[in-house]
Amino acid sequence: MSYTAPIKDMLFCMEHLAGLSQVTQIPGFEDAGLETAQAVLQESAKLCEGVVEPLNIQGDINPSSFQNGKVTTTPGFKEAYQQFMAGGWQGLQHPADFGGQALPKTIGAACVEMLNASNISFALCPLLTDGAIEALLTAGSDALKATYLEKLVTGEWTGSMNLTEPQAGSDLALVRTKADPQPDGSYKVFGTKIFITYGEHDMADNIVHLVLARVSGAPEGVKGISLFVVPKFLVNTDGSLGARNDVHCVSIEHKMGIKASPTAVLQYGDNGGAIGYLVGEENRGLEYMFIMMNAARYGVGMQGIGVSDRAYQRAVQYARDRVQSRPVDGSVAGSAAIIHHPDVRRMLMTMRATTEACRAMASTAAAAYDAAHHHPDAEVRKANAAFYEFMVPLVKGYSTEMSLVVTSLGVQVHGGMGFIEETGAAQYYRDAKILTIYEGTTAIQANDLVGRKTARDGGKNAQDIAAQIAKTEAQLLASGTEAAQSMAQRLKAARQAFLDVVEFVAGKAKASPNAVYAGSVPYLMLTGNLLAGWQMGRALLAAQDQAALGVDVAFMQAKVVTAQFYAEHILTQVPGLRDSVLAGGESACALPLDAF
Repeated sequence: MSYTAPIKDMLFCMEHLAGLSQVTQIPGFEDAGLETAQAVLQESAKLCEGVVEPLNIQGDINPSSFQNGKVTTTPGFKEAYQQFMAGGWQGLQHPADFGGQALPKTIGAACVEMLNASNISFALCPLLTDGAIEALLTAGSDALKATYLEKLVTGEWTGSMNLTEPQAGSDLALVRTKADPQPDGSYKVFGTKIFITYGEHDMADNIVHLVLARVSGAPEGVKGISLFVVPKFLVNTDGSLGARNDVHCVSIEHKMGIKASPTAVLQYGDNGGAIGYLVGEENRGLEYMFIMMNAARYGVGMQGIGVSDRAYQRAVQYARDRVQSRPVDGSVAGSAAIIHHPDVRRMLMTMRATTEACRAMASTAAAAYDAAHHHPDAEVRKANAAFYEFMVPLVKGYSTEMSLVVTSLGVQVHGGMGFIEETGAAQYYRDAKILTIYEGTTAIQANDLVGRKTARDGGKNAQDIAAQIAKTEAQLLASGTEAAQSMAQRLKAARQAFLDVVEFVAGKAKASPNAVYAGSVPYLMLTGNLLAGWQMGRALLAAQDQAALGVDVAFMQAKVVTAQFYAEHILTQVPGLRDSVLAGGESACALPLDAF
C-alpha cells in the first residue's frame, strides 16, 4: 500500500490556520502564497511517494552496515539522496545567499512531514543538516559560512550534531571531549561521541560535524563548553576537499527502529588530533547548540506527525480490505470489511483526529516562526517568538507521544497481522519510539515547559494564549451548530483546567519543585492536547464557512466531523490530567527509594 501525501489538508492548515496570506506580507515572502505552496507540495509529493517511500521497508530489512571503518547505507538511499539534493529540497527554507530557496517554514514544514511519512530513516540526514545550517547562520564566522554553508544548504555535504558521550547523555555538564588551541587559530579535538545520527555514511562527499568540547582551562560544567566545526574531510582554500581529518567511525548501533539511519560512535583524535574550528566564542557552545536542538526538536515533532499519518493511511486501507464478522447494526447481511465495526472506526478516527490536530498545531507554530524571524515590526517579532518558543516543546513532546498512540492503534487495527512484520504496521510503531527520546526526551521537553516557558514569567505567556483560546470559544458558540457547541464546551473545560495548572506551576515551582516536576509530563500532554484542540476548533469554524460557500463540501464536512471527534474523545482527557498534576505529585514521590 503506497503513501499519498495529504496535500489538501496541509494547504487547508496553511490557508485557514497558519494564515499564509499574512506570511506573504512579510518582506521576502511575497511570492510564497497558496499557489506557490501547492506547486511545491505537489513536487515534494512526487519525490516522497515515488522515490523515498518505496525504500522504507527495505531500510528496515536491509539496514545500514559497517565494515572496515565505512558505513554503507541501504541500497537505493544514495541514489534517492542525489535526487533529493538535485531538487534543492535541503535548501527549501534556507537563505538564497547560500544557495537556498528562502521559502517560509510554513511551507517547508509540510515538505518535512511528507519526507518523514515516507521514510524517517532517510529524513534524519536532512534534519541534522538543517540544524548545522541554523547554528552556522547564527553563530558562524564569515570564514566558516563561506567555507561550509553553501555546500550544506545545497545538500552536497551533510551535517551532524555531536553532543552525547558515554558518560554524558542529557547532562552536558559531564562532556569530556577536549579542544586544544593551535597557533593558526584552529583547535585539535580529542574524545568520543556516541549516538551520532548519520555521523558516517556514503551519501555525500563530506560530513560537517558540529562538536561540543572543552577548551583547555575552561570553566567546569556547562559554562565551559564550546562548539566546533570538525569536517570529515578538511577543505582547501579553493573549496575543494583536502586530507581526511582525524575523526573516524568505530561502530554503528543495532536499534529497535530507524534501522536504516546509521547511528555512529565517532572517535576524535586517535592519530594526533582532529582539526576543528571554533563556532562563535569559547564557552558559549551550549547556547549555539541549542539553536541546532530547537530546529531539530521542531523537526522531530514533524517526524511524529509524518509517521502517524503513514500509519493511519495503512490502517484505513487494511480496514477496508479485511473482511471479518457481521456488523453489529446489521447493515451487511454477512461478514463485512472491519471498517464497518464501530470500535475500528473509533480507532481510525482517533488516529485521524490526532494526526490532523498535531499537523494544525505545527503549521500554526511554523507561521509564528516566520513572523518571529522575518517580520519588519519588532513588537510583532517579539510576540511571535514568545508564542513559537512556547510551542516547540509541545510540537516535539505532544506530537511524538501521540505518534506512539497512533502507531500502536495502527497495529491494533491490523489485529494479529499487525504483529507480523510483513504488513509494515509494526515498523511505524518501532520507528516512532525513538521520537520521544532523542533531541531531548519528553521529560526534558516538559521540564522546559515548566521552567523556562511557564514559571519564568509567572505564567503570563500561557495566560495570554488562554485568552486567545477563549476568543475561539466565543466564535464557536456564536456559530450555533451542534459540532461547534460541542467543541466550545470541551475547549472551555480544557482551557480552565490549563489555567488551573499554570497557576499551580507558576506558584509552586520554586517552593515545591518535586510536586510540580512530578506532573511535568502530564502538564505537557495537557497543554499539547489543548493547543492542538484549539487549532481543531479554528479548523471547524473555517471548514463550516467554506462548506457554506460550496467549497469542497465533502472535505470540509469531514473536517468538521473530525474536529468534533477530537473534542469529544481526546480533548475531554484534559481535566483528568489537571487533577493528576494538582493532586498527584506527593504520591509520585512518596515511595522510599529503597522500596523500588
